[in-house]
Amino acid sequence: MLNIKELGYWYDRPENALFQHVNLTFEVGQSYAVIGQSGSGKTTFLSLLAGLDVPREGTIELDGRDIQQIGLTNYRKHDVSIVFQSYNLLTYMSPLNNVLTALAITDSSHKGDQAFARELLQKLGLTDEQMTKNVGKLSGGQQQRVAIARAMACDANLVVADEPTGNLDEANTKEVVALFQQLAHEQNKCVIIITHESDVAKACDHAYRLADHQFALTE
Repeated sequence: MLNIKELGYWYDRPENALFQHVNLTFEVGQSYAVIGQSGSGKTTFLSLLAGLDVPREGTIELDGRDIQQIGLTNYRKHDVSIVFQSYNLLTYMSPLNNVLTALAITDSSHKGDQAFARELLQKLGLTDEQMTKNVGKLSGGQQQRVAIARAMACDANLVVADEPTGNLDEANTKEVVALFQQLAHEQNKCVIIITHESDVAKACDHAYRLADHQFALTE
């Protein structure tokens, strides 16, 4: 699905690259973790996969097409769903309206389908009362579930998540990771999680460690 070829990124000079000559493949129906310390370049890597930034060298191909040829705006709209570390929810809306808005913006096949949005939020543990109250009044774990519901609702086959468990306790972390596994295995999406937590990485089907400017498959 997603092929990374000779990818490199740096801020000032190539000799100070965060990473170079990266060649990786990500497939649908699988979950992946990219683990590394703060400052290693994990979030930058996610930004490249999500089409939020462009590489200094190399290409990112979706089903054989360079995402820059697809057009990054179109790519972000139709091909990738992003779960941000800070959730990036519309805080003046309810969870239900957050999901419905995402369906409308991405021209999802479920656009305007309120029953679908409600069923999805309910599946993720929100009550009828919670899904219609202001999202800012929900707990961090509940807001994270709304962010995941928004990603699940859209038609994109690629889901990328930036430190989705960073602010959660152990129990909620396990539940959130299980939801991402569900996305990969039951909805046949490609899920890529950026994390610094080894337990999260171990729960994924595959894990790469970013250290010393290189990606290495972990055991």
